[in-house]
Amino acid sequence: MKANLPYAALRTFESVVRLQGFGRAAEELGVTQSAVSQHVRALEEWLGRRLIHRSGGRAQANEDGQRLACAIAEGFGQVATACEELRARAGENLTIGVSCLPGFAFIWLMPRLIDFDQHHPDFPVSILTTDAMSGFPGEKGDLAILYGPGGFRGMHVERLLSERLFPVCSPGLAEKGPPIRSVADLASHTLLCDEVAEIGGRPPTWRYWAEETGRTLPKPQRIRRFGQSNMVVQAAVNGYGVALGREPLVIDALADGRLVRPFPELVPSQFSYWFVCPAEALRVERIRAFRDWLLHEVERQPAITEASLASW
Repeated sequence: MKANLPYAALRTFESVVRLQGFGRAAEELGVTQSAVSQHVRALEEWLGRRLIHRSGGRAQANEDGQRLACAIAEGFGQVATACEELRARAGENLTIGVSCLPGFAFIWLMPRLIDFDQHHPDFPVSILTTDAMSGFPGEKGDLAILYGPGGFRGMHVERLLSERLFPVCSPGLAEKGPPIRSVADLASHTLLCDEVAEIGGRPPTWRYWAEETGRTLPKPQRIRRFGQSNMVVQAAVNGYGVALGREPLVIDALADGRLVRPFPELVPSQFSYWFVCPAEALRVERIRAFRDWLLHEVERQPAITEASLASW
């Protein structure tokens, strides 16, 4: 006879382990942090053993906890996949819910979606933008394109796009104002910055680029900060300053000449864009079709060439 499993507690525990925190799990599940803690404590009492080490506001699963969390993710993923397949056969829902950051959706994904629609007209795509950069969106989407250093436990994960960093600006910026022939010339310009949440590793900032290239950044004339990366790119295109370009987000603007690189150095970022979905989701035709299309689009992405260097 199968045990009468505490499903709510198991789901909560898996979320805590995957997101490495009670607060993040509470936010994902839409409950209080106290409720999350009670569920985990009840599960540990039911099993008769500790599953999580609590220290400094973080939750780290021990060996037993990791084993259980992986089993939960795999089991619930199979259930979700089976339900999706049944709904698809009944013709109830063929929409693909894709969760990703607003900047990536606006700049990279949406301009390319018409191609997917032309090849797969039976699978409409719904873009669900979120500022969260860690953790799978759960019921809010079928798959996610997540940004960060990786490490999404219990999920099917593929690196979609690596990231390289380099300054970019509009071709006319130096023509209308002070020259930009060396890093020291940035002292006469506005630096455009986007806010990157703390998600581990070294974030892609101006400071990171300078340290990796061995340069010393001067104090700029002005710093403008934006909450979304697409605003930074648009500000650079409009000639409002010099931005730290992140390759997937500025590649199209470089290719069509809206942006140029004032300096040749390209610095690998510690962050990437990842295709993430439940482990069993690729058994569903529409999810598999979208994954394959994404990988094809990555292969088609323009390369960074010498032609993108400023000629002034």
